[in-house]
Amino acid sequence: MPTASTPLAGRTRVPPPRNEPVRTYAPGSPERSCLIETLTAMGKERIEAPMRIGDAWVHGDQTFPVVAPHRHQQVLADVHAAAERHVTDAIRAARAAAPGWGALPQDQRSAVFLRAADLLSGPWRDRLNAATILGQSKSFQQAEIDAACELIDFLRFNCAYAETLHAEQPQSAPGTWNRLDYRPLDGFVLALTPFNFTAIAGNLPTAPALMGNAVIWKPSEKQAFAAQATMELLLAAGLPDGVINLVHGDGALVSDVAMADPDFAGLHYTGSTTVLRSLWRKAAANLDNLRSYPRIVGESGGKDFVVAHPSAEIDALVVALGRGSFEYQGQKCSAVSRAYVPRSRWPQIRDGIADLARSLPMGDPADPSMFMGAVISADAFRRQVKAVRGAVDEGADLLVGGEADDSVGWFVPPTVLVSDDPRSDTMTRELFGPVLSVYVYDDADWEPMLRLVDSTSPYALTGGVFATDRAAIDDALTALRGAAGNFSINDKPTGSIVGQQPFGGSRASGTNDKAGSVLNLVRWVSPRAIKETFVSPTDWRYPHLAAEPAR
Repeated sequence: MPTASTPLAGRTRVPPPRNEPVRTYAPGSPERSCLIETLTAMGKERIEAPMRIGDAWVHGDQTFPVVAPHRHQQVLADVHAAAERHVTDAIRAARAAAPGWGALPQDQRSAVFLRAADLLSGPWRDRLNAATILGQSKSFQQAEIDAACELIDFLRFNCAYAETLHAEQPQSAPGTWNRLDYRPLDGFVLALTPFNFTAIAGNLPTAPALMGNAVIWKPSEKQAFAAQATMELLLAAGLPDGVINLVHGDGALVSDVAMADPDFAGLHYTGSTTVLRSLWRKAAANLDNLRSYPRIVGESGGKDFVVAHPSAEIDALVVALGRGSFEYQGQKCSAVSRAYVPRSRWPQIRDGIADLARSLPMGDPADPSMFMGAVISADAFRRQVKAVRGAVDEGADLLVGGEADDSVGWFVPPTVLVSDDPRSDTMTRELFGPVLSVYVYDDADWEPMLRLVDSTSPYALTGGVFATDRAAIDDALTALRGAAGNFSINDKPTGSIVGQQPFGGSRASGTNDKAGSVLNLVRWVSPRAIKETFVSPTDWRYPHLAAEPAR
């Protein structure tokens, strides 16, 4: 582990970040051929995925398989699961690495992650994209904007935000110099990451590490294939041993051990609301044993909406509903899962979304002609099937979809339900699948309907309005101010870009600490205020203590 070095004279500047260009993988393009070649080679392998603790790859007593969701007989990796002793070893490794890593100048830490971004932009791009396509059943487009572009953006923009944060310094009165030292937290950070975004799985451990913290990283079992490649990328970029320790397996076991340790200082989490609340209770139960009050940063899902006004442009609305609901099989926290449309425009919207849904090609995403792959697991498949059947049994109209098939992969087709009850199960419950529920409202009920949207769901992650009437847009912005942390006007509410739309929501959707912004990085430092006086007083007396002059 390196020790702190002498900072460069003067103040350094990281290269100005720019969003990574999205490759199209058009027919005949070199990038298309290269990615297909990588997919073919990786698809023939069955790798072993050990843990990374300190300076070693560590094998566990048990393994679990990662399979391709679109071909569930294909095993991609045998992943080594952590036992309690492995988590303890990871904490020990983090504790050993933390002093040296935290003492490094910020520009030295940033250099590691900037190099990782450039490696991912170049020679590692196909590998991480292919791992995401195979292991998480993402299309070429969805893997590219996630595993490559968004993770690159997180790494580059976070380095720039760290520089901005360090530049934020207090005023100094004459004769003094006041400074803020943005030091790491008092202990390690636990990062628990989801299956659906390789970029989120990479950002949650690297953001705290960038600010000088050592990290225990436990990715979703279903994302372990791409997580392994991400860990190897970071090591190739020069990440010192022990700064990020990768452990696989049971999240409850890992969190039980890590959050009971006195050095547990923070949680960076994306997943379900139920699990986030249980982790929060776990942190509270351990407070008497902890050295500090832990920082908890969590994003925990949504029941995301699109509201259409009678003035909406129908073609744009239909495309937004289709892409927002069915890209990556609806398995985005930001995916559109409920829509409110005016009765006067419903016939056009109905026909448009039904035609669009029927036209979407679904299959093995290693085929670049596929728009959709499979849902992530058998449990996810059963949840979607049960929800759709239940909605139909309760009187919802099945406009399109519903013919799920798990014989080869866990394929759930794009499905649209039309409900007369705006508080029915599929209008209110997060399903995390390619199921869109629609409620048709009377045009005259615009304002009451906005209040309905705001009060229907406990979540407040993403949402949007479609309208050309500016007064209607203002109505929605005002009425739905608390209903979505990311709000779109005449666009789908998915696809937030780092540096452009910081992402996160409130209410049951999480702590709204905005991944991809300086607001998130603030949570991973413990500022120390330093006051230096150049000429110290040598007399204890204040002027008001002097006697009045004789008259």
